[in-house]
Amino acid sequence: MAATPESDVPMGLVALPPSAPRLGHSPVVRWIARAVLRAGGWRVVGELPDVPKLVLIGAPHSSNWDGVWGFATKLALGVDIRVLGKDSLFRIPVLGWVLRRLGVRPVDRRYARGVVEQAVAEIRASDRLWFGLAPEGTRKRVERWKTGFWKIAKAANVPVLRLYFHYPDRIVGFGPLFHLSDDMDADIAALRAWYRPFQGKNRDTT
Repeated sequence: MAATPESDVPMGLVALPPSAPRLGHSPVVRWIARAVLRAGGWRVVGELPDVPKLVLIGAPHSSNWDGVWGFATKLALGVDIRVLGKDSLFRIPVLGWVLRRLGVRPVDRRYARGVVEQAVAEIRASDRLWFGLAPEGTRKRVERWKTGFWKIAKAANVPVLRLYFHYPDRIVGFGPLFHLSDDMDADIAALRAWYRPFQGKNRDTT
């Protein structure tokens, strides 16, 4: 069954709220990104919250195409979202330069605890920062989500913004903010349940 968001805002009319962090790219970059979304038949739906700091999670993450549509959405809206990428990708000079320009930061997955601590410190020290993560941690189907996003948001005392991919209708959507409790397992279970109606390119969210 196709997902039907409560708020369906045409991609070209989505506006950034005053508190959202902004990219410094030119209007030409934004126009190109919007053209990419239109060419792919994708729409951006929902609303961006008027908060300066948050952790954004994206799911279901089942294909490298998620990165294409996700970055196109980010650039089209002009919102600055910092995301993490495998450090091995940055060893390719041109690709590494492009990724850094897109706001991607290299991460060594062997040192997850250090990543959490660094992210928390960066959020606390910034006036505006939206920090993006894929909670599944891989394109494959997983039984458990990674807990890093919850630990970062909890320690930084910021809400979680839900971004979803729904390939049947070619939608990149923003859901309502999720405010964490003190029960990590319950929060993650609630978030996973919210994502279940949405279908990625190769799978849904378990």
